[in-house]
Amino acid sequence: MNYFVLSTFSFLYMYTTHSTATNGVMMQFFHWYVKPDGSLWNELAEKADELSEKGITAVWLPPAYKGTGGVNDVGYGVYDRYDLGEFDQKGTVRTKYGTKDEYVGAIKQAKEAGISVYADIVLNHMMGADKEEEFKATPCSPDDRHQEIGEETTIKSWTHFTFPGRNGKYSDMEWHWWHFNATDYDSYEDDDFEAVYLFEGKEFHDQVDLEKGSFDYLMGCNLDLYNPEVTDAIKRWGEWYVDTIDLDGFRFDAVKHVRAGFFPQWMKHVQRYSGRTLFSVGEYWSGNIADLHRFIELTSDMVTLFDAPLHYNFHHASLSGSHYNMSTIFDNTLVQDRPELAVTLVDNHDSQPLQALESWVEGWFKPLAYALILLRRDGYPCVFYGDYYGAEYVDEGDDGEAHKIVLDSHQFLIDKFLKARHTYSYGPQYDYFDHPNTIGWTRLGTQGNPGGMAVVMSNGDAGVKRMDIGHPDYTYIDITGHVSEPVTTDEDGWADFCCEAGSVSVWVPQEDFFQEA
Repeated sequence: MNYFVLSTFSFLYMYTTHSTATNGVMMQFFHWYVKPDGSLWNELAEKADELSEKGITAVWLPPAYKGTGGVNDVGYGVYDRYDLGEFDQKGTVRTKYGTKDEYVGAIKQAKEAGISVYADIVLNHMMGADKEEEFKATPCSPDDRHQEIGEETTIKSWTHFTFPGRNGKYSDMEWHWWHFNATDYDSYEDDDFEAVYLFEGKEFHDQVDLEKGSFDYLMGCNLDLYNPEVTDAIKRWGEWYVDTIDLDGFRFDAVKHVRAGFFPQWMKHVQRYSGRTLFSVGEYWSGNIADLHRFIELTSDMVTLFDAPLHYNFHHASLSGSHYNMSTIFDNTLVQDRPELAVTLVDNHDSQPLQALESWVEGWFKPLAYALILLRRDGYPCVFYGDYYGAEYVDEGDDGEAHKIVLDSHQFLIDKFLKARHTYSYGPQYDYFDHPNTIGWTRLGTQGNPGGMAVVMSNGDAGVKRMDIGHPDYTYIDITGHVSEPVTTDEDGWADFCCEAGSVSVWVPQEDFFQEA
């Protein structure tokens, strides 16, 4: 049995920086294949009150600005950061999710419901330029950016952004090739020639992931964050964004490809300008915990991270069944090493089926995974839209064939877990991770939230855990409905809490349950 006390630092960090109520829960309010009919912002406005009542305290919204793919762009093909669905550009006024007015209205509705709002932003690249430019560049290997595969030569590429549809409103800055350091396209070169072109006088950023020598370049026109004109422009845009939209924080996309030191600089600038404490979380998609620790060090602990290693543990556990050792589920994860900086998740838009980083957590394991992020003390949990509401879509797979995907909704149990998190998930935590298949823990409660809670799960046969919940002669029931018989603790507050095979049970005080019902 292990007993942990939440540090004062962790508590203050969670309370002030996450901009949420105690035991806050974030929801990723989109998935990759949401319908491109411009309805998402209105959907959030309609559902904000209900989500708040269920226990969602913050939403992470997709990139709201115009992408190069018009109404079909999920938002990561950044074209114009100042166009939030206001100007006729890329064949559309609205974005995939709606218009600027609908975006502002949805955020207003969410805030009135008590939900904080985090905006997804991309500081790595731009795409869909309006004109081509000629300049000198050196072709480098896509697999090792430090390996030149040709001499410096004149190339022609799409690097001039004029934003004619916006016509200088909000910002009259035009972007040219010297605002970037690399691209992967030269109109003078044969399409079969693959290279990353490093621009004349430029270098690949340090403080990025070391894969491919330097994983600074990802796609499109890569921003040169050593260029003061570029960093100043991004800071000015940040000022405009917080002036225009009532935001509580940011989700930074693809941070492994961006000079890490720029994030704390940008956050400090925007916070000073706005006079507000703003939350930030980065997407460093790596299963190697050492990569995340390096980023944390480079950003001076100022940016939280999604716990990608934990996601991969869930993914592998869901594929391995009873062969996975559940007592190791938190090994080599951020929530284990740095809980105050960990945003825990089960899946997201990149890991869902048919995406490039597909690593979907199988449906049978979803309830176990959500219990592990929602009902424990550590980490800031994030619920995925696709897991909560379900989804259906068709896309092409690696085999070139079209595949229909159906994602099941786990809303029923997630709602149960959210209720338990906000009602019972308080006080000291006792862990019972002493069996390869059946694990459990208890929360003892506090004076303000008494009664305690016990959680037990198994990835194999039906399991039982004898655990201390701290309340003698108390009767508990399983709110999941998987086990129907109540359990009563002994005179010392111990009891045998059980679960079904491949399942999870959440035990809460019977008296409280019937009073609430």
